[in-house]
Amino acid sequence: MQLIPAEVVIYKPASYFERLDWRGVFGREAAVEIDVGCGKGNFLVWAARQAPEHNFLGVDRQLARLRKVEKKVLRHGIANVRLLRLECRYLIEWMIPDATVTAYHVYFPDPWPKRRHADKRLFQPALVEQLDRTLVKGGVVNVATDNAAYFEQIVRVMNGWKSVPPLVLPPEAQTEFEKIFLAKGEPVYRARWVKP
Repeated sequence: MQLIPAEVVIYKPASYFERLDWRGVFGREAAVEIDVGCGKGNFLVWAARQAPEHNFLGVDRQLARLRKVEKKVLRHGIANVRLLRLECRYLIEWMIPDATVTAYHVYFPDPWPKRRHADKRLFQPALVEQLDRTLVKGGVVNVATDNAAYFEQIVRVMNGWKSVPPLVLPPEAQTEFEKIFLAKGEPVYRARWVKP
């Protein structure tokens, strides 16, 4: 088990107005995967342990959530994870360099179920443009939600992207939300797209 200093797990950029330098964030060059809205980190920790050759960035707005993920990362001695407290849209639009992300994982984003709030949902045409800008050629976007209406919206805005079979995660990689929905017998809608 590799020990890493706690102060490097939650990353604090020198500037929130410049593109990130991945070598500066992780201390090495490697493929980058981003867990958007990482929550309690079940998927993030599992994925980082499965692919130690990749770098994983977990993003969430709530510091309390990031602290829980930080504890898991430190407990398991995972050296290829960094966490960032930031609003995801801002991060993707303003801080992610062009063509540097291998995969985005967006699991159970806030569905904003009321029709009048639909414009607050993460998946909008402007976000898809930024995903296209920041992904490497052949990069992927993995999505899961329990909300059928939101899933339909996501499929619409991802129009033109190549759809491939979605990731099916083992129980240890499922988010807390996914476990709750599955325990209730509710459907989970999954999709995976490859950058065109």
